[in-house]
Amino acid sequence: MEVEKRRMLRVSKLADYGTVVMASMAREPHRVHSAADMATRVGLAAPTVSKILKTLARNGLVTSSRGAKGGYRLHCDPAQISVAQIIDAMDGPIGMTECSSTPGMCSQEAACTVRANWQTINHIVLDALQRVTLEQMTRPIAHAVPLAALKRRPVAPLA
Repeated sequence: MEVEKRRMLRVSKLADYGTVVMASMAREPHRVHSAADMATRVGLAAPTVSKILKTLARNGLVTSSRGAKGGYRLHCDPAQISVAQIIDAMDGPIGMTECSSTPGMCSQEAACTVRANWQTINHIVLDALQRVTLEQMTRPIAHAVPLAALKRRPVAPLA
């Protein structure tokens, strides 16, 4: 029996890690964070965190300072930074397909019958990512419990 492969739309590992690093920084937004401390705090390798922080700094989401008390801090309030900005900084423009974010990348573009639909989907996904702030990413989300889970399970009698 062949196992069905499940594929999903994904952000890259670096975009995911970038969000983890920035969410950690957002918990103490006015503090200067060193790459080494951040690596320890989030459980990632120091070179990976350093690469992420440099990329985020190059894209204006964090600022860096040198020296003994140097490090990185958020460029602005966590409520002003969206998940879309973090993904864009780490991966480039968000696109479900190449042509939905960067015109001219596909030879089929001119005759494509589904391009407009992909652009609509891309707009919806981008809008959703723009609505989620870094501040929101620092808080856990309460999950609804299905009613079926609330039904009493039989309890074994005590011996």
